[in-house]
Amino acid sequence: MTVEETQVVAEVVVPQEEPKKVVEESKRDVQEDCQVKEVEDDDDDSKPKTVQKSSSYKEESNFLSDLKEFEKKALNEFKSKIEEAILGNNLFKKEEPKKKEKESEEKEKSVNKEETQKEKQDIEGEESEKQVQEEAEKNEGGDEKEKPMQECEEEKKTEVAVEENGEGIDKDVSIWGIPLLPSKGAEGTDVVLLKFLRAREFKVNDAFEMLRKTLQWRKESNIDSILDDDLGVDLSSAFYMNGIDREGHPVCYNNYGVFGNEELYNKAFGTEENRKQFLRWRFQLMEKGIRKLDLKPGGVTSLLQISDLKNSPSPSKKDLRVAMKQAVGLLQDNYPELVARNIFINVPFWYYALNALLSPFLTQRSKSKFVVARPAKVTETLLKYIPAEEIPVQYGGFKRENDFEFSNEDGGVSELVIKAGSSETIEIPVVEVGATLLWDLAVLGWEVNYKEEFVPSDDGSYTIIISKGKKMSSSEGPIRNIFRNNELGKVVLTIENSSSKRKRILYRYKTKKSASI
Repeated sequence: MTVEETQVVAEVVVPQEEPKKVVEESKRDVQEDCQVKEVEDDDDDSKPKTVQKSSSYKEESNFLSDLKEFEKKALNEFKSKIEEAILGNNLFKKEEPKKKEKESEEKEKSVNKEETQKEKQDIEGEESEKQVQEEAEKNEGGDEKEKPMQECEEEKKTEVAVEENGEGIDKDVSIWGIPLLPSKGAEGTDVVLLKFLRAREFKVNDAFEMLRKTLQWRKESNIDSILDDDLGVDLSSAFYMNGIDREGHPVCYNNYGVFGNEELYNKAFGTEENRKQFLRWRFQLMEKGIRKLDLKPGGVTSLLQISDLKNSPSPSKKDLRVAMKQAVGLLQDNYPELVARNIFINVPFWYYALNALLSPFLTQRSKSKFVVARPAKVTETLLKYIPAEEIPVQYGGFKRENDFEFSNEDGGVSELVIKAGSSETIEIPVVEVGATLLWDLAVLGWEVNYKEEFVPSDDGSYTIIISKGKKMSSSEGPIRNIFRNNELGKVVLTIENSSSKRKRILYRYKTKKSASI
């Protein structure tokens, strides 16, 4: 680490407000935050338990009846302000300089026109006098015919005034498919407006300004059509959506380790143009994630974001640093309250330097959503928020790509706690000859002895060793195995914990009548 980076680290460790918040969360390994319920009675440690759903960290309600009085007042004021701005055609920024240039050009044209007309009048003076006399001699019905003509001229002038004042009144202004004009009565309007209000601590003027800037940015950057863009660079190995958490939030993974590959790094950050494409790719993914949300009261209205920093380039790389500053700033400014929680996993020693770089772009509310996990605590931390069946296998869960073996009908994941210095067995009954058994098993913390065998019901038959006993470590990841029986009996999984700490075992199994897997 350079001296400059060391100074940056010092700044994040001792910020001006809430000095030890992020550091203390890292030291505690978020053990006190959103913990999955564990078995409290030691006498029942050996009994299988269903993994409990986390009951902590609930987002604020979007139902009007649940809002505090000052929040309701702010929302009503915000809605009135937006209604007035949309109907008054004042929501978007006016391009004053261009307008003045157009006005001056029109004036010049008008002056030239008048001079030309004067010359024509001098040349055709006599004809002009005759025309005046003829008009004067017209009957009274002529005046009545002129009135509609005058009214049309006035209407045209009014239309011109409206056009000069803006682009016309657009009552269909929307964001993420939700209409913003309150009088339309759309179900999701309040939900979206509350996001902007909460991002600005219910300060109506600040929230209104934030919304205006977001709409302007989306308009100038063509964000509404970004899902149709072919960006020419594939960063799906770095950023992707995968599964849902315990509260139903879609989960977005950010795997910065892939940028250790020099070729991919240059494609993403090598030039200014590449960085622009990187930003658009990231915004495109965010828009895809929002499509999965239900922006209505009681719906899932935000994402869970996981950033994996394992083997990722350090923040000393300028291109990465610049791009991340831009991404974090733009995402926070234009996607308020759309991330329920940010979980950083496999955090390296330089994490605090990165945090220092990003902190100026984050509100205190955003920082309060951060969870930090060291490499040894990744699976345990993720389990607090995401069920095992939704966690990818590379992070210790059971979710495999294009794997449809297990479904909701097969039941959930069970948990078994093994005390220090003891062993436990998991028995899978075989009730039909010729059936195929399939099971998944993971150990939090690993470093256990593990074996698999088939024990027949007939005392005269021999036990079949499916997998010899061996020491298992976290590097091997979750286990999946299959066995087809030729007689009745049971599959026995034996886990021996020789360490001084208790271990948590997660497992699930199913029986298939067909022999094919």
